[in-house]
Parts: sequence; structure tokens; C-alpha cells
Amino acid sequence: MKRLLVYAVLAASVTGCAMNPVTGKPDFMMVSEAQELALGEQNYAPMQQAEGGIYDIDPQLTAYVSEVGNKLAAVSDRPLPYEFVVLNNSVPNAWALPGGKIAINRGLLTELNSEAELAAVLGHEIVHAAAKHSAQQLSRSVILQSAVLATAMVTGNNSFGQFAVGSAAVGAQLLSSTYGRSAELESDKYGMTYMSRAGYDPGGAVALQETFVRLSEGQDSDWLSGLFASHPPSRARVEANRKTAANLPPDGTLGVERYQAAMQKTMSVKPAYDAYDEGSKALAEEKTDEALALAEKAIDLFPDEGHFFALRGDIRSVDGKHDMATKNYDSAIQRRDDYFYYYLRRGMARKELGELGNAKSDLERSIEMFPTGPAHFVLGDIEAEQGNDRQAMEHYAIVAQSGGEIGAAATRKLQRLQLPYSPGEVIPRRCDADSAGNLVVSVKNTTAWAIEGVQIELRYTDANGRAQSARKTFPGRIAPEEIASINTGLGPYAGGSCPAEVVAARYVE
Repeated sequence: MKRLLVYAVLAASVTGCAMNPVTGKPDFMMVSEAQELALGEQNYAPMQQAEGGIYDIDPQLTAYVSEVGNKLAAVSDRPLPYEFVVLNNSVPNAWALPGGKIAINRGLLTELNSEAELAAVLGHEIVHAAAKHSAQQLSRSVILQSAVLATAMVTGNNSFGQFAVGSAAVGAQLLSSTYGRSAELESDKYGMTYMSRAGYDPGGAVALQETFVRLSEGQDSDWLSGLFASHPPSRARVEANRKTAANLPPDGTLGVERYQAAMQKTMSVKPAYDAYDEGSKALAEEKTDEALALAEKAIDLFPDEGHFFALRGDIRSVDGKHDMATKNYDSAIQRRDDYFYYYLRRGMARKELGELGNAKSDLERSIEMFPTGPAHFVLGDIEAEQGNDRQAMEHYAIVAQSGGEIGAAATRKLQRLQLPYSPGEVIPRRCDADSAGNLVVSVKNTTAWAIEGVQIELRYTDANGRAQSARKTFPGRIAPEEIASINTGLGPYAGGSCPAEVVAARYVE
């Protein structure tokens, strides 16, 4: 086994070398171009949902950003199916998925000063896609996981639950990955080259980094949680950009007036989004009266934005006013019917009101757009309440893989339902031999409740070579985390495969 694993790693090392289409240098790569394109295509829409949804109240701004992005993509070193989208998120950030799927937040656009600065952001992200930086991160992750799995196989450890993730979690992992210093400098350098080729003043990239450094030194938490988390600024990057700009033609356009014209509508409604952001923070701090006043202010300033009504709905939900919350989510959906969060929250409110059918429809619609643990968890509760144990277990099983408090809660509910149907999956067993060589079977209660009536079925071959089976029942109750053992009297048992299965158990009511 160890020899085979070594050969597999060596083979991966040989086949994992690919030419970087931007730098022309060899790079480690285990993700094929077809896989790279598929990753971007499959995760682009879910990650837009995860990051606030599309900013659709100013479609002309999205068209403008796409125009600038396509100018840069046309002069890049790698032809890809590039796409550009503006997201309805106040956190200043931008990101690129494999295959050229690029997004920029409304919150970053409001901080820029010129089209050249926008080109610097988009050019930087284009290089991340063209140079396969995200795919490289994924390749390293694949190798790391393979090594851990290989070690687990050799040592006999079959606990692979940490690798079980939902489809949407793949995109989230890509977005949360941080690029190395070399990748950031590479993206700065070649992004400025693309700017120059497309007719922009590369000095815009210098001004952009200077702004980023100034803001990061101010310790603005929103900035630090956004762009700076994955693209950390530094004086070294500013100086590197200056040197790059000095070697590029200086006669490109800055496009200050054109940028200001494109941003006119978005800047005019910025006070409404500022109030919304302050209201969201107040709600997180459990200042519901303050949050409600700020939500009302945002709605008064700009009543076309669904996020503002969703915030008011969240406040009503916290106050236990689920009927009022539902009406606010209705208003949000009337303004934007393709955003998962509105359906998720309305489904949760409807569940509290006992409208289980409508709640299920909303939660299922939410999952179609972006599968989340809360949606599956509440669907599990609804199915369990309706007596649909199998369907409830399917939902809880998905959430149980996500970890954290909600994963632990889902695991408890899953175990509670699962025990009568498949006790062997809830109650682990172990086989050992006593001093005389007889088989001893031990079980552990991994649930949060006391259990009783634990029964095992033994399958063995008798002295005449005939297949036999027998059942043994553990006496009394077994407390949570307690281990109980029973001597079967069968032997000799020399180890290896455990001939016992847990076939029955029940909770102590």
C-alpha cells in the first residue's frame, strides 16, 4: 500500500507540471483546463448568491464594468469565457473564480476614483484567472488532502468526515483561499501590463494601492474583512507598481469623468446603503430599536432595494413578530425574486407561524439558488414534524457534515431519528478476545440520550463448518458516552473482521 501511494504521488508530480500562460514559466497543476472551466461555471451563480446577490438596481453600471473588463480580457494572455458582475455587497472586495468568472462588490466601486483604478482591480483579477492562481490553490489542496487520506489508509484511520462537503462549499473554499505574495505581485505586474495594452494609465494601479495602504493603516474593519483579507496591501506593492508603471507607456487614460458618470446613480443612493449597513450592525449587537430606525431610514431614502425590507423582516423575526416579518420578506421578494436569503428567511418565519407547506416551498426555492445549512435544518424539522423521518434524516445528514453548532445540533436530531431505522450507524461496536479467546463485543452510546435494548446479531461458522447466527441483548441502560461489553462465549476469536452487528436499540423515554 505504501509503495503504491508513493508511485501515485510521483505520478501526480510528473503530470502536474503545466506552463503558466501569463508568465511562460512551469507551474504545478493538477486541475485540467476542462475542470477549471467547469469549476468556474458551476460555482459562479452560487457564489454570487453567497456574496449578496447581483446588484440589479443599476444595470448600466454592470454594463459599464463589463465593458471595461472585456477591454482588458481582450488583451490578456489567455482566452477564457470571461464574465463580470457587480454584487450587492457593501464590503469592498473583488474576486475571481477559475475560468475567468469575476465579481466586484458595490462597496469597492464606491471607493474608486477613476476608470483606470477600476481597470487596475479588474486587470488584477483577470491575471488571477488567466495565470490559474485559484486552480493552483485547489491543486495544492488536492495534494494535501490526498496525503492525509493516504496516511489514514495506511494507519487504518477511516475518519474521513472532514472531507465531506456540499457542492456550494467548493466555491466558498475557492473564495476564502488567500493568494501568496508572489501571486499578488504577479497579478499586479501583469494586470498593469493589460491596463497599458487596453489604453489605460498604469498609474491608476499605483493610486489604487496607495489608497488601499492608507485605508488598511486606518484599520477600517470592513476593508480588512473584505479585499485586504485575500489581497493584503503593502508599501512594497506600491513601490513595485511604481517600478512597473515607469516601464510602461504613460499616455493612457485615467477616465475620471467617465467613471463618475457611470457611478452617479449608485453614489446617489449610497446614504441609503450606509443606513442599511449601520442597521445590520445594530441588529447584530441586539439593538433592535436602533436597527429598526435605520432600516426605516434606508427604505425612505430608496424604497426599491429588497435588502432593506429583508433587514426589517429580520428585526421583526428577532422580536418574535413572524407575521410582520413575512410581510417584509414578501416586499423584498417583490423587488428581487432571485435571491436565496429572502426565501430562506420567509420560509423560517412561515415555519414559526405553522404554515409548513408554504415554508417548505420557500426553503426548497432557497436551496435551489444556494444550499445552506439553516435551510436544510429547518426542512428537517418540518419533515420530522410531519412524520417523514426518512426525508428529515436526509436534511439533517447534510447539515451534520458542515460542523459547528448547527452541525452538532443536526447530528443530535439525526441520531434521534436514525436509531430505530439503522442502529448500527448510530451505535459503534468493537470486537475483542478475552483471556480464553472468547469473543467480547463492546458498544458505545454516542448519542445525547440514554439507550436500552441494545441487541447485536452474531454471524459465525460452527465446528461443523455450518453458518450460524445468534442474537444477544445488552442488559440495562447505557448512558451517553458509556461503553458496555458482553461476553458472547463464542470462540476462538483471533481478531480481524468483527462478526457482530448492532441490529436494535431504543431511547429511554
